[in-house]
Amino acid sequence: MTARREVYVAHVVLGVFAVIALAPVVGIVVLALSEPGSFATAWDDGNFARYLRSSLIVTTTVVAVSSLLSILAGYAFGLMRFRGEQALFYLFLLGLMVPLEATVVPLYYDLRDYGLTDTYWALILPQSAISIAFGTFWMRAFFRSVPRSLVEAARLDGSSSWSTLWRVILPLGRPAVLTMVVLVAMWTWNEFLLALVMVSDEDLRTAPLGLAFFQGRNTSQLALLAAGSIIVATPIVILFLFLQRHFIRGMLTGAVKG
Repeated sequence: MTARREVYVAHVVLGVFAVIALAPVVGIVVLALSEPGSFATAWDDGNFARYLRSSLIVTTTVVAVSSLLSILAGYAFGLMRFRGEQALFYLFLLGLMVPLEATVVPLYYDLRDYGLTDTYWALILPQSAISIAFGTFWMRAFFRSVPRSLVEAARLDGSSSWSTLWRVILPLGRPAVLTMVVLVAMWTWNEFLLALVMVSDEDLRTAPLGLAFFQGRNTSQLALLAAGSIIVATPIVILFLFLQRHFIRGMLTGAVKG
């Protein structure tokens, strides 16, 4: 009875927190649907097609570049031994410890000197660097959990380091990789400060930045604001729902092995 009671209490507590978490989301959806045609009006007036395209370009590029480099760096730090390994890994961790707010101003002047402001590169390069720092840390933890016997068996079969990574080890790490992809995509998609500082051309505005300008023009139109928020959030929600099983598995694996 004690075990059943604990399970029952746990489910009740989780249900309460789920209701608390979902209530604001449901409220925004209901508010957006309260006015007929609010989504079409928000889509047209807010130029969200253009903003979503910019966010898609930036997010896709950042995820692709940072995932590839994070896998390679994590493999090196997790399974290889070389001089200066620890010092170099701690240097990577600086990317996680230093907040973007502390570097965005000098970063702006550096990118301006290279003529990169008001381009997609002003958004892609800094976010890729930040994501690689996290991705390297994440993938290193996975590679360090791989049994050495598996790597040694692959080497005995004549597999190179490259083949061992892509054909033997990485297929086992699909949950870890997909979890990293979801997190990086979510962080990149929601990034606001960098786009606000680096971009002034309306054609290059990302969805969160475009939503902020849309809110400034429609402060009293609550249904339109709710519709715009849903439009901006929908792509990343769809990605999470599509990969949620791998995401949860990757998070649980990291929690157990971490």
